[in-house]
Amino acid sequence: MYIPKSFAQTDLAVLHHFIQANNFATLVSQDEQGALMATHLPLMLHTERNVLIGHLARANSQWKSFDSAREVLVIFQGPHTYISPSWYEQAANVPTWNYAVVHAYGKPRLIDDSAALYAMLRELVDHHEAGFAEPWAVEPHRAHAEKLMPAIVGLEISITRLEGKYKLSQNRSETDQQRVIEALSASDYPPDQQVAALMREGHGHD
Repeated sequence: MYIPKSFAQTDLAVLHHFIQANNFATLVSQDEQGALMATHLPLMLHTERNVLIGHLARANSQWKSFDSAREVLVIFQGPHTYISPSWYEQAANVPTWNYAVVHAYGKPRLIDDSAALYAMLRELVDHHEAGFAEPWAVEPHRAHAEKLMPAIVGLEISITRLEGKYKLSQNRSETDQQRVIEALSASDYPPDQQVAALMREGHGHD
């Protein structure tokens, strides 16, 4: 990923938080013939083990292209929005796009053992249900879940490197950055407000 120095985010804690907050990812891999494949799926980050876990449909042939010696790319897309030059102190500029994204590279490993796969599914469900007042649990429905498990393939990706890009007007003056924050904050469009929040947190400043 092309990352100008002013847009680079290298703080590991920030990158981990970003992945956890934007965990619906795009998984890109390449087969032996060089053909590219992509799947959109939720992935859960284990910071202590430095791995991503999830699963794909067995009918999705992408998993057949995985090779533990060949890296895959996982793209986590955060908030993004259009930036109008009319918001700058001097309007004689050009439009642009502000956004935040993290790329994770890693080596894939398939989880096909039934006990390990069930444990992964239970962990994923518990993780995503945790915020509900009455969380749904897979354990009471284990027999049904195990009947369906042959239709999926578990996946663990050992992260080899992370790249973060927070393009949030860092190349503009302090005045322009504040004007952009004010304009986005006044919008009713949620991504505008989310980008403004990232900028207010300090990510839009060198």
